[in-house]
Amino acid sequence: MSESVGPSALTPRKGRTLADTAASEVHRMILAGELPAGSPLRLNDLAAQLDMSPMPVRDAMRRLEALGLVEIIPHKGARVRELTEDDLRDTYEIRIELESLATARAALMITPDAVERAAASLAQHEDLLKAGDVDAARRAHTEFHFTIYRASGSLWLPRAIEPVWQNSERYRFATPDAERRRLSHLEHQAILDACAAHDGEAAAAALRAHLESTMHRILAAMSARG
Repeated sequence: MSESVGPSALTPRKGRTLADTAASEVHRMILAGELPAGSPLRLNDLAAQLDMSPMPVRDAMRRLEALGLVEIIPHKGARVRELTEDDLRDTYEIRIELESLATARAALMITPDAVERAAASLAQHEDLLKAGDVDAARRAHTEFHFTIYRASGSLWLPRAIEPVWQNSERYRFATPDAERRRLSHLEHQAILDACAAHDGEAAAAALRAHLESTMHRILAAMSARG
């Protein structure tokens, strides 16, 4: 995946612009709950917090709006998008269709090197969760999935997946669940095993089961909260 496309584009790197840094940091704050759903995003306040001028923060808001994380209201400003059950279902239904296709294609084409890198990201994800480094674990989890999606050989599938992926991350982080994490590791391993065996049908089915399970557990958590 290129630098400008995909979740990795929100990860700070040396040499990136102030707008890149602002987008990455506001994205992190949204997922961490430091900027809750519905909260206003005031450019001057964020600029002061990030020690930069409002201009790169304004650019960051447009990027995050394109990813579905931020809503810009004309003449009123920006705010973090609300979390709703309808939006969750819509997001996951689209993810299931796109990602099962990407996974099925990847399973037929994936190289041993890509399998090894995906396995390393999965192991790192587990280790970081145990260490309590949630943000780094999120990045490892993203890299696991997108290593597989990039192996599909499609330029457009990873690009199409990115916005709904980013939106779904808000729901995962807003409803932490230790049992879901345990089950997710088993589901991730099933996806990887099917890809390594070059079984496209099994890989797509494992991916679909993983996302459906995650969606239903998040819905249950949201309903329990009222």
